[in-house]
Amino acid sequence: MKSNRNKTQFSNFLPGCILLLVFLLTMVDSHAQKDTSYNNTVRFNITNPLIFGSQSLIFGYERMIRDYQSFSINLGAASFPALVYDGGDTILLLNRRDYKDRGFHISGDYRFYLRSENKYPAPRGIYLGPYYSYNFFKRTNNWSLNTDNYQGDIQTDIILNIHTFGAQLGYQFVFWKRLSVDFLLMGPGIGFYGLNTRIGTDLSQEDEQLFFDALNDYLSTKIPGYDRVIEAGEFRKTGSIKTTTVGFRYMVLVGFRF
Repeated sequence: MKSNRNKTQFSNFLPGCILLLVFLLTMVDSHAQKDTSYNNTVRFNITNPLIFGSQSLIFGYERMIRDYQSFSINLGAASFPALVYDGGDTILLLNRRDYKDRGFHISGDYRFYLRSENKYPAPRGIYLGPYYSYNFFKRTNNWSLNTDNYQGDIQTDIILNIHTFGAQLGYQFVFWKRLSVDFLLMGPGIGFYGLNTRIGTDLSQEDEQLFFDALNDYLSTKIPGYDRVIEAGEFRKTGSIKTTTVGFRYMVLVGFRF
């Protein structure tokens, strides 16, 4: 679908857009008023809805515990992007609303704001530190399948668990004392992926492989890093897959300080 390709292209260009926005905000931030009276920040992750859809809503909280150190937590609902696939009249989703979806996100980090590099007190400026994140996704979809051997409806259940441990680098801006804009620019780490799939209809080996090939190709365009985690062919059969690979994350959070 054209709209899906546009979203994929947008997510690919998002890191570059973030870097450009950081540069522009740095110029503005240099004229902002200095303030050290607020130790708490509540915030909203604006990146996830852009990539994963409006059902992915993540809220966070950051607390200063020392002059240049803080911890933060993030919690919220997470979901797969809408699986709307047109495989040349081979596979069609019956209805955009014909699915069951649930998931959640939880993450935490400890931040060290760099005293020597920052002109203003924390939580304003460059920071680095360790982080952990966990994402759970479950999606049940009904599809229509039209091949030479099978015409009818099938149901798939997809469960994906992602644990990521890593280190991050970011920059937080503070405007008008209360408004914060937090850019997590780099978050390399180790990701532990667990994937479980089930198909609810008996298919021939040939038709099952055709279906999962198409679905695997589609998921690789919707889940960042998916094509580097699940190798070609591993998703073609019903069952479970566990693998470890290099993880990465970036995000933009807008917050209110108090």
